[in-house]
Amino acid sequence: MADSSAEKGTRNGERLGEDVAIGAEDVSTIPKGTIDPVYEAKARVLNRAIQDIGMGWYQWQLFIVVGFGWASDNLWPIVTSLIFTPISNEFRPTRAPLLSLAQNIGLLAGAMFWGFGCDIFGRRWAFNLTLGLTALWGMIAASAPNFAAIGCFAALWSFGVGGNLPVDSAIFLEFLPGSHQYLLTILSIDWALAQVVADLVAWPLLGYMTCQQTDEECTRGENMGWRYFLIAMGGLTLIMFVLRFFCFTIYESPKYLMGKGLDEEAVRMVHEVARRNKMTSSLTVDDLKACEPEGYEHRATAGDAVKRKLEAIDLTHIRSLFATKKLAYSTGALMFVWAFIGLGYPLYNAFLPYIQATRGVEFGDGSTYITYRNSLIIGVLGVPGALAGGVLVELPNFGRKGALSLSTILTGVFLYCSTTATNSSSLLGWNCAYNFTSNVMYAVLYAFTPELFPTKDRGTGNALTATSNRIFGIMAPIIAMFANLQTAAPVYTSGALFVAAGLVVLTLPFESRGKASL
Repeated sequence: MADSSAEKGTRNGERLGEDVAIGAEDVSTIPKGTIDPVYEAKARVLNRAIQDIGMGWYQWQLFIVVGFGWASDNLWPIVTSLIFTPISNEFRPTRAPLLSLAQNIGLLAGAMFWGFGCDIFGRRWAFNLTLGLTALWGMIAASAPNFAAIGCFAALWSFGVGGNLPVDSAIFLEFLPGSHQYLLTILSIDWALAQVVADLVAWPLLGYMTCQQTDEECTRGENMGWRYFLIAMGGLTLIMFVLRFFCFTIYESPKYLMGKGLDEEAVRMVHEVARRNKMTSSLTVDDLKACEPEGYEHRATAGDAVKRKLEAIDLTHIRSLFATKKLAYSTGALMFVWAFIGLGYPLYNAFLPYIQATRGVEFGDGSTYITYRNSLIIGVLGVPGALAGGVLVELPNFGRKGALSLSTILTGVFLYCSTTATNSSSLLGWNCAYNFTSNVMYAVLYAFTPELFPTKDRGTGNALTATSNRIFGIMAPIIAMFANLQTAAPVYTSGALFVAAGLVVLTLPFESRGKASL
């Protein structure tokens, strides 16, 4: 098997790099000639090398530990929404949505720092540190003596959470054979399971160990459930960090190294992955050098490395994502989609337990037990949603764009339908439908987005979309502070944003189904 895999690295006696250099076509998400030709040719060589190695032990291990980042990305915003009601009851803040505002500021800072940073200092450090910081501040937050303190801690744990998706999606995609890129969509099952776990733990702790919505007075002793809940979720995240950091060796992305001019290191990483998979690779440095025109020089001295870092800060990676009309529109449209969803999702979802509790009181069944039981039921419906997303993205003539557009529009439609609920059961039903389609939406969105960016700029591209998402997410609690959460106004606004985002998706110029990323 090893010998046959090595033979795949040559075609009719030619080296991989020579084959690409003379113009052999590979089916890639970004059409040939759209980006820097030398980088593009080398990326195609590395794509073939990874494809020849195939999906092996290293990628399946990476699939598991990257899933921790997906889980954390949903777990902690859900934590904030679940503790929102008991914290409001205990501290009686005049503007309770400031808790969500603090969280979103932290998410924005994290998305910008880790997303842009991983294109400058690499993926490995960001990949390992994000979970550790989240676990640390999450557990410390359980000791918060007042509303201001819990808001500060929420911003700090969210700084770690904000870096999970931009970094993890980049590093996973860069080690995936093109034939298995659908696994990026399947990863969202971890995102959905995280909500189920959070709701499952919250049901007994918050359902039985917090003040009732109708209580006039709420003391710390009567309301310890949310503190125990933070310790439990912080401990769970700490376990994920330990498994990722101590039990798994993450290699730097070969395409990232190649983009920095470190061809020898890129080739070494490919051979390390092949070794972990008990395979061999025929890739050599000469294969990459064959893609370079005569007289080509890549700056590689220590001084030039500093210049490259300064260029990265000086918008080099950003300019690359707007180099052509198609790339510019694709990047801009994706930012709009992420921005609309960034406002629409937290405007409703961040306050969902509170909406259930307050409307439950109107319906005569607003106990904390029922509120968190219903949250668990809603969360469970997200798991088949993530799996459905993995199926839909591979349908011919439908693909990523069709799946993302349909699920996003349906998410908005079900939000509108929830305003017709006349009792808790019908509200629960509409919310279950909303959570199912929103999980399909996020499963596709998280996979589709990094596929549309070239590797050398992928961290920056992910950072731009995540930053758009977080900036608009900051607006959600501000709107909630001035719009009555007990009316349908926030729901109508959220629904309209989802429908608009779904329509913008249809205009995207690239479809990545069945194509390898560059």
